[in-house]
Amino acid sequence: MTEAEELKTTVLHSYHLEHSANMAEFGGYDMPLWYPSGTKAEHLAVITQAGLFDTSHMAVITVEGSGTFDLLQHSFSKDLLRCQNRGGGPLTEGRSVYGLLLNSDGTVLDDAIIGQLGEDRCMIVVNSGMGSAVGAHLKELAQGEVTITDHSDRLGKIDLQGPASARILENLFSDPDSVLTDMAYFSFKGDIFPGGSAALELKDGTRVILSRTGYTGEFGFELFTEKAKALNLWQMILAAGQPFGLLPCGLAARDSLRAGAMLPLSHQDIGNWVFGYTPWSFVLPWDNDGESWTKSFVGAQRLLQSERDYTYGFAGYDPRKISAGSTSEVKAEDGTTIGKVLTCTTDMAIGRVEERIVSIATPVSKGRPEAYQPRGLSCGFVRVDRPCLPGELVWLVEGKRKLKVEIRKSIRPDRTARAPMAQMRSS
Repeated sequence: MTEAEELKTTVLHSYHLEHSANMAEFGGYDMPLWYPSGTKAEHLAVITQAGLFDTSHMAVITVEGSGTFDLLQHSFSKDLLRCQNRGGGPLTEGRSVYGLLLNSDGTVLDDAIIGQLGEDRCMIVVNSGMGSAVGAHLKELAQGEVTITDHSDRLGKIDLQGPASARILENLFSDPDSVLTDMAYFSFKGDIFPGGSAALELKDGTRVILSRTGYTGEFGFELFTEKAKALNLWQMILAAGQPFGLLPCGLAARDSLRAGAMLPLSHQDIGNWVFGYTPWSFVLPWDNDGESWTKSFVGAQRLLQSERDYTYGFAGYDPRKISAGSTSEVKAEDGTTIGKVLTCTTDMAIGRVEERIVSIATPVSKGRPEAYQPRGLSCGFVRVDRPCLPGELVWLVEGKRKLKVEIRKSIRPDRTARAPMAQMRSS
């Protein structure tokens, strides 16, 4: 970003400044990195209690019309006829699915969550500053009757994450049982867009979309509302969450939480290179043989034809980390350079107990010591030119600094994102 380009702000920007948040540029927006409580406290709050994130910088697009399904089935990596539940059912009203929007050359335009609002109506949540690019991409591909609307900077979006999230939300609804009881992972309720009829209102009449999704690996929700209502919604949630230890959180904790949960950052862990063999290869519509696709989609042929590299998650042995990007590299144990570091951060909720990674959320019955105080472990993703096996050791090198890390299929154990709603409301 050049000095001439002014940073955008979210509707909650004044709150962040008034509460002494440390601010920085992210995706073209002036966003909070952390509050006076600090990144570690914010990270741990989401694991043990709850944290509140301003995510209004993210873009939301709606697609409506008889050509909606055909457009999204062609442009999205997941097969929308086989994306729900273990049996592979179709996307239905009130359910969402995560996947990729690929370019024709097999590179990643962005990752996205598609939610079906109703018949021939969907909303797509994409990353900061990507509304215009994704909207243009979809319009170029559209062939049937569709209306594509970019709602960037017109909405408020707030993420409530952590095990106390449902108990906090219960205070905001007149009849919380009717709202929360049957909410499965990646389901949502409500509709705030023109033409929508499935209204969901808080006690004060604020209309919201309540989605059981998030970017932390922990139990929680994303809430969407009209821009004018966002600050009041934020303050209502903070007030309801005070007895539960709820903390406002910045992007630093969001980054460390998502890395520990093995979730990618678009344009950093996936991006303008051919989508390779990754922890997120489940977003591709593999057939039963794992050799081809169940549908045709943008970039499909290139993925089958291209040589693709390998992305892996890793965890270190202490909290130390190194810079990601061009200043660092990945080396095999024999000293051969095999790739680059995509993400390197510290998950402060985990540590090693006799070589096993344990979280502060791990039950004592599963190996957590009674008075466990984790130091934290470095974690993130590497992109390499050869296959690696889980448990394999590699070195992250930046100048004279070297960190030994372990290739992992999973990093932070005992995450709660998929936990049953009844369990989380009663715990």
